Amino acid sequence: MAKKRDVKFQHRSGSQSARPRRASSSLSEISETASDKQDNGVATKNDPPAQSDFEKKKQTFITRTIWTFIMIGGFFAALFSGHIYLIMVVTAVQIISFKEVVSIINVPSRARSLRFTKSLNWYFLGTAMYFLYGESVIYYFKHIVLIDRMLLPFATHHRFISFMLYIFGFVFFVGSLQKGHYKFQFTQFAWTHLALYLIVVQAHFIMNNIFEGLIWFFLPVSLVVTNDIFAYICGITFGRTQLIKLSPKKTVEGFVGAWFFTVVFGYGLTNVMMQYKYFICPVNDFGANIFTGLDCTPNPAFTKQLYSLPFEPPAWTGLPASFNMEPIQFHIFFLATFASLIAPFGGFFASGIKRTFKIKDFGDSIPGHGGMTDRMDCQFIMGTLAYMYYQGFIATHKVSVGSVLEMAITGLTLEEQVDVVKTLSKHLVNQGVISGTVLEYIDGHLPRRR
Repeated sequence: MAKKRDVKFQHRSGSQSARPRRASSSLSEISETASDKQDNGVATKNDPPAQSDFEKKKQTFITRTIWTFIMIGGFFAALFSGHIYLIMVVTAVQIISFKEVVSIINVPSRARSLRFTKSLNWYFLGTAMYFLYGESVIYYFKHIVLIDRMLLPFATHHRFISFMLYIFGFVFFVGSLQKGHYKFQFTQFAWTHLALYLIVVQAHFIMNNIFEGLIWFFLPVSLVVTNDIFAYICGITFGRTQLIKLSPKKTVEGFVGAWFFTVVFGYGLTNVMMQYKYFICPVNDFGANIFTGLDCTPNPAFTKQLYSLPFEPPAWTGLPASFNMEPIQFHIFFLATFASLIAPFGGFFASGIKRTFKIKDFGDSIPGHGGMTDRMDCQFIMGTLAYMYYQGFIATHKVSVGSVLEMAITGLTLEEQVDVVKTLSKHLVNQGVISGTVLEYIDGHLPRRR
């Protein structure tokens, strides 16, 4: 067997082989070299100095303060500009909050490559808003909607249309179910409906508060903000006892102290707002603003009434046996108590959700503040409480033009409606409100009942 001979390849000239290899100037190698230097602890000249904790907190405080004033300024600008602008603000708040809450559980759906998940969320949001906004518009503006030929079918069949829109979304959801992902998709479906209930439905009640009078919207909002501020001040001043584990910084002393100052603030704010009909009148003109004002007969809650004590006070006390006071002064005590003792649990509930999903904030919609939901968690439940309290103890239920039109249009035939017009015209002629020629014209042009 022949031996293998070592084969040596002849290299190029010694000058070329001895020449050192040229350093690479590619961007990738430069970046790798820079990163290696950083990894080895070697600082480069172009690296910016790292911010200290104090600088970070200072920057966060500045950003938070700036955006606080921006939000306050925007809110008061909308409040003084008119009801329609406040409705736009509430609409924007509920859409952003819904997006933040749903996005918490939406992230896995992208990883699972599930189709239509995000689209269905927005579809259900649009359906819920169509139903709730329609309910409010039809209830408060019957006298406009029911006499319009184009809007009448939508008003009379509003609930059926809304239900069918929801059914289309439900059928589409069932059709989009994928094998192996059933549990997650049904969890997503339930989470979306929970977000609709906690945000969109409660925002609907806040919207109704605007229609009933700006005081029923602005007062609950102010009470929650005031309570939050004084809870912080009282907590850091003399807070010692922890209130609830979900929020370790909340103390019993801060809780009680905030309640006291919220009641005092509520009395002062109410006494100022009740002096202006722009705040206490229900909306009857979307073009109204702080300069034009509104005109109405004030709710009896804003009219002074005589109250008598159930006992005769001793003479040495100097107390009167009876006194005059607006009933709203009694109501403000309960509303301030709700804002202090019940509304904070909306924040505790939101804290529980964040702890469940291990997140600090619901989002970053407001620089320095976190997400919109972080700022509005207590406002949603307080707005609902204010609406329920108003409807149960303050609202005056009387027949309106809109309610009469609704009963006539939806409950009477066309011939019966003609009879109502003729009979009402005769009444107005007898009262001297309209002339007899109007009645003659109506008798001559309207069809007679068979």
